[in-house]
Amino acid sequence: MTENVVPPKSTVTLSSVEGDLEVGRRAVVKGEGSPPAVAVSGTVYIEGDCVFDCSLSAENLDGEDDITIKGDLEVRNRVKIEDGRLVVSGNMNAKRIEVDRSLRVEKDFKFDDVDVGGRLEVKGTTTGGKIDVGGAFDASGEVETESIDVGGSVRIRSKVDVRDIDVGGTVEIEGGRVGRVDVGGSFVSKDSLEFDEINVGGTVKLAGRCTGGDIDVGGSLKVEGDLKFRNIDVGGVIAISGSAEGDDLDVGGKVRVGGGLHLSGKLDVGGVADVRGELAAERIEVGGKLYARKTKAGSTVCVGGSIETVEGVNASYVRIGRRGRVEGPIRADEALISKRARVEDVYAKSITLERKARARNLYGERIRLESGCQVTGEVKYTASLEAAPGVTFAKTPQKVDELPLDI
Repeated sequence: MTENVVPPKSTVTLSSVEGDLEVGRRAVVKGEGSPPAVAVSGTVYIEGDCVFDCSLSAENLDGEDDITIKGDLEVRNRVKIEDGRLVVSGNMNAKRIEVDRSLRVEKDFKFDDVDVGGRLEVKGTTTGGKIDVGGAFDASGEVETESIDVGGSVRIRSKVDVRDIDVGGTVEIEGGRVGRVDVGGSFVSKDSLEFDEINVGGTVKLAGRCTGGDIDVGGSLKVEGDLKFRNIDVGGVIAISGSAEGDDLDVGGKVRVGGGLHLSGKLDVGGVADVRGELAAERIEVGGKLYARKTKAGSTVCVGGSIETVEGVNASYVRIGRRGRVEGPIRADEALISKRARVEDVYAKSITLERKARARNLYGERIRLESGCQVTGEVKYTASLEAAPGVTFAKTPQKVDELPLDI
């Protein structure tokens, strides 16, 4: 062996090298000591298809084709592998890493920046700055990084602490803490997650107790557990098995909540809202049907179809759409029952039934009934009753000094 040069297809044993080391194609380098290791003060240049049957430390590593390190790899500055793969059977530590095809680290991986054209696989923990992968990133241990940018898929089998995730395809993690998530396909967290922002084109699945900011999903959102959020905007369907709490929720299709849903702002549902516990919001707008044990709104409840409750609807203003149906009492300052709608008991300061609407009992200060309306129970009012021709009363309306329920 010429000084600091390992010939092609040779096998040599080294301990330490002052300066740079050149390794020819298909060479094997063994180390001394226990465990065996080679220390290079300068840069290691590798022509390709080489094996270090030991640990290696160097200032830089510059190689081609496939390179295997059967031990730890410690590079104080830069690793660059052109047109090839790098496999490290131990721990790997480097500042800047560029690998054209794939990088596999069997134990822990530490870095500042890593850029892999194809696939990055880490069996131990992953700790560092920026991860940029063209194809797939697969990690078995915990991941703590500044950012993850992957063109294809990400699979992390432990908890994460990542500021920014940007993935073109799919992401699957085991919970933890993330800042911003931007995914083109699907995002799955199998355990409790803290997040700042989730933006996904397809589907989102969360589990455990999840807390965060805004969620924007083109398709569907499913949560097996409880969710606290700021704003949610989902194009399709939302399903939350536990309870949910936030500011605003907007869904184009259907929302189903196994517990209670409490919003400080607005609930806007294009189709069906099904809340097994209490539904509370400042404003509630549902295009189709609303099911809830109890519904409370600080200002308005507007439902295009039917409302089914156990304990009723409470709001400042309640409007039921044409041919709508309501099961349970309505309590409001103002209640508007549209044409051909059917309701049970209404308690309000102002009550209006449009043409051919039906009610069981009406209790209000001012009541107005358009033609064809029917009341199958009683009508009690304190100020005025206006009934158009063709209104049917089962009992004669009564003007009273006090209503049976404070409104």
